[in-house]
Amino acid sequence: MNQPLAYVHPQAKIAKNVVIEPFVTIDKDVEIGEGTWVASNVTIMEGTRIGKNCKIFPGAVIGAIPQDLKFGGEYSTVEIEDNVTIRECVTINRGTKDRDKTVIKNGVLLMAYVHVAHDCLIGEHAILANSVNLAGHVTIGEFAILGGGSLVHQFVTIGKHAMITGGALVRKDVPPYTKAAREPLSYVGINSIGLRRRGFVSEKINEIQGIYRQIYLKGHNTSQAISFVEAELKASKERDEIISFVQESKRGIMKGYFSPKG
Repeated sequence: MNQPLAYVHPQAKIAKNVVIEPFVTIDKDVEIGEGTWVASNVTIMEGTRIGKNCKIFPGAVIGAIPQDLKFGGEYSTVEIEDNVTIRECVTINRGTKDRDKTVIKNGVLLMAYVHVAHDCLIGEHAILANSVNLAGHVTIGEFAILGGGSLVHQFVTIGKHAMITGGALVRKDVPPYTKAAREPLSYVGINSIGLRRRGFVSEKINEIQGIYRQIYLKGHNTSQAISFVEAELKASKERDEIISFVQESKRGIMKGYFSPKG
């Protein structure tokens, strides 16, 4: 450490082998774990917790107060776990009294110009491509992938292993294991390639596909589809996750895609 051209507040807690490049600013009430690299011109503000072996590229701003007029100055944090990569000019805001914290879990990749607003939760190994913007209170499941330029409405939940096309406007919840594309954002299949890469066998992929066939392709409304899946399809971890996701959705799930007539 000991970088004379960086400002590190004396009350910050920095592990011994953290690398801090010139022109970094680190405020009080900041903790940074072993092996993390902080590039030039990064600003890390109070209330930020960063784990081990993270990489933070130039221009990132972490821990700024929420861009929320309801924010009343309450104490809140940003919590970034281990092995997270934060590319150029990413911004991550602190939480509000709703959740008290914004959380980035292990192994997440945030590409350049991503914005993570207050009270978001990003699950392990999720990838947000360039210029993805999350509004407040968004939850993203593990291994989800958001294509570049996607915009996510506040309070939306995106399920684990979901894949969302670039430039998407995400206004509704996106169930786990699905692919989402078109405008308005719609179900276009399951993320079978991603699931295979992560060790899902063909039998399990077919099972997931069968569940979503009932939800999106059989002409049922959502309640009818979930009732059928629960009553007629074999119980499994994945089936129960999908049922729970749909039943607990606050904004409603994205719709299926139907070709326009004429």
